[in-house]
Amino acid sequence: MPLKKYKATTPIRRFRQSATFEELTKGKQVEKSLTEAKRRTAGRNAQGRVTTRHRGGGEGRRYRIVDFKRNKDGIPAKVSAIEYDPNRSARIALLVYRDGEKRYILAPLGLAVGDTVLSGPDAEARVGNCLAIEHIPTGTQIHGVELQPGRGAQMVRSAGGVAQLVAKEGEYAQVRLPSGQVRIVHVRCRATVGQLGNVDHENRKVGGAGHKRRMGWRPAVRGVVMSPRDHPHGGGEAKSPVGGMAQTPWGRPAMGLKTRKNPKTDRYVIKAQRKRGKK
Repeated sequence: MPLKKYKATTPIRRFRQSATFEELTKGKQVEKSLTEAKRRTAGRNAQGRVTTRHRGGGEGRRYRIVDFKRNKDGIPAKVSAIEYDPNRSARIALLVYRDGEKRYILAPLGLAVGDTVLSGPDAEARVGNCLAIEHIPTGTQIHGVELQPGRGAQMVRSAGGVAQLVAKEGEYAQVRLPSGQVRIVHVRCRATVGQLGNVDHENRKVGGAGHKRRMGWRPAVRGVVMSPRDHPHGGGEAKSPVGGMAQTPWGRPAMGLKTRKNPKTDRYVIKAQRKRGKK
């Protein structure tokens, strides 16, 4: 999917790059039966406390109910439309099953309107089909991988995401994730064949603060320009170096601190993810 550049009529548009949306079905309205109201939390958790700062506002949106389980086995479904989803970076595809039921799925790269997809043990290992890992050949590119059988896809769900089935041995298989981490997954866990679409999502450039506000991001102030009483990075003449590790406004370590502490799942990780900036 190519990106669209703009004429430099204003400083904001000079470097802006956005999607062309040419892969979307023209004139297709959202399937209202597969949407529900989305209550805004503005970066707050279930207790109402702010856990992610600088979030709020933004355009109103309805949540699209996406079928992550793909448990309608043995019934072919035809791709009716490729649509935009404001709640995620990947595109979604509207499926119409032979019995008339409609469902949304994540749209993989290469899936077009009119294609037929299938899920279950009888499905072939081709783009858009969902089946258990035990039926997928080694070396196949996959996405929407389950962590537990029947729980639904939890890994590799963002735009351009792709994992690879490295090996299978006994009841477990090794999957290489986009982060470089190699993880053990049960062979009865399901995955969808192919790479997710909207590959150029990471190359887009917003260009302006107003667009960012419509996306739900509020202004953020750097800690180094604050006073010492407002932030640990504040104070000093001009830009003073920050001693030690970067900190949050409350003095807790940030940016680089390892936060993974889950002994129960560490045994499923064969190879740790690569560090940022290294490929």
